[in-house]
This record gives sequence, C-alpha cells and structure tokens, in this order.
Amino acid sequence: MIRRLALPIAVVAVLGTALAACGDSSKTITVGALYPRTGPQGSGGSEEFRGVQLAADWANNTSVVQGTRIKLAPVDAARAEQVPDAMDGLASRGVSIVLGSHASAISAAAAREATVKRLAFFETGAVGQTAPDDSNGTNFFRLAPMGANLGRAAINFVQDQLSAKLPAHGPLRYGVAYVDDPYGRTVAQGALDTIKERGLSLAGSFPYDANAKDFSPVAARVGAAHPDVLFSAAYVDDGVAVRKALVAAHTPLLAAIGTSSSYCMQAFGDALGPDAVGLFASDKPDAADVNASALTPEGRRMLDWVSKRYEARWHEPMGAAALSGFSNAYALFVHVLPAAGNLSVPSVAKAALSVKLPQGSLANGGGLDVAPPGSVDAGANRRPAGVIEEWVAPGKKVTVWPPAFAERPVEALPLA
Repeated sequence: MIRRLALPIAVVAVLGTALAACGDSSKTITVGALYPRTGPQGSGGSEEFRGVQLAADWANNTSVVQGTRIKLAPVDAARAEQVPDAMDGLASRGVSIVLGSHASAISAAAAREATVKRLAFFETGAVGQTAPDDSNGTNFFRLAPMGANLGRAAINFVQDQLSAKLPAHGPLRYGVAYVDDPYGRTVAQGALDTIKERGLSLAGSFPYDANAKDFSPVAARVGAAHPDVLFSAAYVDDGVAVRKALVAAHTPLLAAIGTSSSYCMQAFGDALGPDAVGLFASDKPDAADVNASALTPEGRRMLDWVSKRYEARWHEPMGAAALSGFSNAYALFVHVLPAAGNLSVPSVAKAALSVKLPQGSLANGGGLDVAPPGSVDAGANRRPAGVIEEWVAPGKKVTVWPPAFAERPVEALPLA
C-alpha cells in the first residue's frame, strides 16, 4: 500500500482553489516531460524520466487534491536540434509547464525555447550553462546542481579534504581536462575559476573532442604539463578512453577527480576495473549513497518509498539520474504547484521562487531555494544535492563527502 504524505490543509486548499478556478478541465494538469530517451544520452535520459514518472505516481496516488491528477506528456528529444519542434508540439497541446532534460545541450536549447515561447521549464538533471539572455528565474529554473558548482566542489574537496592525505608534495598543481562542448566547458569553468580564486597553481587546461578516435594525444598533453591533480569533465566513453590513455602512458598523478556524466557512472567503473580505483567523482547521489539519517522526515519517507518502488518496477538500483528526476519533479508537483495559486507561468514562477525547502527535504538530500532574476545565479537552486564519491575497489564506489552522507572516510588510494 502506498503511504500518504500529510500535506498542510492550507496548501491543499490553495491548489484546490487554483484548479477550481480553471474549470473542469483543470482536474488533470498536463506537464511536459522532455528527455532524450534514444540516442547517445538515451540511457541516462530514460532513467531520469523514470524518476519523474514515479514523482507523478506519488502525487496522484496520495491525492493532494481529490480528483486532480498530473498527466505527463513525454517527448523524446535526442538532440538539441529537436528541441524547438518538441516544445512547439507541447505548446500546441496547451502545455505551459515542462520538465527536462538530463543533457546539457538539450537543456540550453529548452531554456531558449521556454524564454521565446513564455513557458516554464524546470531542469531536473542537466548541469550545463544556459545563455545569459534566457529568462533564468522567470521561464527557466535549474533544480539540479549547476555544472560549475560540481567543478567548484571537486577542487575544494581535493584542496581542503584530500590534500593532506596525499604523499608528500609541495603546492598542488592542477590540470583540467574537458570535453569541448556546453557541458564540458561549463563544468571545467567552475574548476578553473576556483583554482584562480583560491590562488592555486594551474598546470594547464586540456579541451578535446569527445568523438576523437585516439586519445593518446590528450594524455601526452596532460603528461607534458606535469599536474599533480587532474580534474576531468567527460562523458562515459571519452572519460574511459582518456583514463586508459593516461594509464598506458604511465602519467604520474597524485589524485584525479571527475564529474557527473562519467566518473560517477557504474559503467565507467566497470569499464576501467582496477584502473578506476582511487578516482573521485563530484556528482549527484545515487539512492544507495544517501544517508537517510541526514534527511528530514519528509525526505526519509520519500527515499524509502521511491528506492523500493524503482527496484520493484525496473529491477535495478535507483541511480543518480533517476533520483534527481524524482526529487526535483516531486518538489514541483508537491510543493511548487500547490503554492502557485493558479497555473499561469508567472504564478508558477513566483511560487518556484517563494517555496523554500531546507537541505534534506528531498529524497536525494537536496532542498529548494531558487535564486531570483537579476542575481548572478538567477534561476538556480541554491540547495541542490551533491556528494563526493570514491572508487575504492574494481566496480565499487562509495560516498566519502560530506560527512552527513559519508559511507566511509576519505582515503588517498594509489592510482594506477
């Protein structure tokens, strides 16, 4: 039996009033779900969409308002070029609120289209930067961590938590390798900015083409710069290829850390085996990584419910993409929409800015605090979920930071 979440009567009344004002057709709220479910990002996009489906299931089956249901309108956008037509199709069906999109290039295109078409687009997973003139905090809202934040967290973790555990060394020299696209550049810039702001030593930055056939030149450039620590923003295939090339070249590194679309993925660790041991990842957490004791009662209820439901339905553990999709869609369905007063885009945007959830309120350990228009991080959630993971054995990674979520202490394991 599905457990029911007790929502404040006032919240239920607000949503009920909003829906009643829209007439009988408002008994069903149609929300777009724009995710790549085919193509290169199809696996992660499908996982994230599964999480969104479960958030809708929860909202519908707990009867936030009797007789009102959330209906998802899924659209497969495998490439950024498909986003304009996909958003046009949703708008023609009367959809004004859209969730997406897992992939950074797709997210950037969706932010642009939401601004032009005056829709509300809520990013549940992608971390890449959007154009400065898109309406962040008005039409576009990033509930997942910004990519720059993942890069910043990685450098800060190495400098503040790992450095003292490494073999004897002078001031650490940092290298930054990244796939040369919107995702890679955004994440890498966060790392580079942090290195500069903290007065750390930059050995070099190394952009590359993810579709290259040979990654030994990248390894050679890294080796020639002699970094002690290598930060990487990559996808799984190129991330594995670059790591293999570094190992083959016997590139000496004291530490290495990567981010969300590669170093955190089980496929990355499985492909590298022993060569992944000792690597760190700055990422959104998997369900298994979240320490329930660090959550609020609401967060604990949701983590328990969704992790069990996900495994029962798809017969595998709930990964970071699915948990991010669920947690952020849940925040929209259960907290933002009830606070909106009506379902117009300005009202939903106002609610998104006004609702504040403390860290740990969501199943992934995050909260909600969207930065207002005009701020440097406009539209971004200032309370997202983020962890540092470490590959401690072939095929096995654990959460080591922050302490509230840590499964075991940080170790400076020797790299291959």
